[in-house]
Amino acid sequence: MSGVTYGSKWGRVRKSVVKNGKKTAKSAEELVGEMKAAQKKPPGEDYRDRSLAIHGLVCARCGREFDHSNRHLLTVHHKDGNHHYNPPDGSNWENLCVYCHDDTHSREILGDYFDGTAGEKETILAYEDGKAAESSEPGTGSLGEKLRKAMKSKEKITP
Repeated sequence: MSGVTYGSKWGRVRKSVVKNGKKTAKSAEELVGEMKAAQKKPPGEDYRDRSLAIHGLVCARCGREFDHSNRHLLTVHHKDGNHHYNPPDGSNWENLCVYCHDDTHSREILGDYFDGTAGEKETILAYEDGKAAESSEPGTGSLGEKLRKAMKSKEKITP
């Protein structure tokens, strides 16, 4: 039987674990290290880091350069739309800033709207905002949902 207790003494956080009558203590640094190791992605799931290493910290569309302080604004776009196809040479990826990435996915929806093929195929949003996850209607408030509503209103008006 094991027991776990948490305590703070002199500003140091420790976790005490009792197993088979033996008490062991782990520091906060050891606990954080264990949690980070548990969160590591399985092989093949680290395509973002590989793409950034291969293609560099530059948006492939607008040419904006990034550094380590703002690299979180750089995303990996799958050219063929298949997020499971991640070749090691990076041929299916392009690094796009968040603005260009949103624009790329929105242009497909907008193009279908103007072609008149809006309702013929299913569209998948690249993201949903925080309000959408909480509401009963998915995608509410996102650009994709606004375009989808515009397409429905056009279908009602067009004879």
